[in-house]
Amino acid sequence: MKEIEFNQCVDEYANSVYRFILKNIGHVEDAQDIVQTAFEKLWVNRSKVETLKAKSYLFTVAYHQMIDHIRKEKKQSITANYEEAGAKATYQKDPELKQILLAAINELNPTQKSLVLLKDYEGYTYQEIGEIMNLSESQVKVYLHRARIFLKEKLVHLEKVAS
Repeated sequence: MKEIEFNQCVDEYANSVYRFILKNIGHVEDAQDIVQTAFEKLWVNRSKVETLKAKSYLFTVAYHQMIDHIRKEKKQSITANYEEAGAKATYQKDPELKQILLAAINELNPTQKSLVLLKDYEGYTYQEIGEIMNLSESQVKVYLHRARIFLKEKLVHLEKVAS
């Protein structure tokens, strides 16, 4: 990969990688750091990464950085920002649908949350998600199915409570 191709990758993929990480961890500065680290690793390994696989490489690196970040936070006790994200899962009587859905997504475990975001928000295929998250395609389908069932049950329950 040449410098021009790297710069094209930054232009094309930086926002989508950032959105993915931010939706998972909910902290702007940490998301920016993770994205920057992913691009640094791409730059360092540019001779080994094919241009056509750069997007998958970036998401894979960012995903692993995010998991490391989450684990580190858990070991150090839950931070105030993470508690705020969890607090958003409490519902009011008439919240907007987007807020309800985001709150339900925040209740998923980290793996399920990443799967939902990669598939439904970023549009990756099952195979691509499997490569990013080191899961088989069938594992991706099963975990994603379970996550969607959880979200459906949560939304149905909230609809019943609201009416």
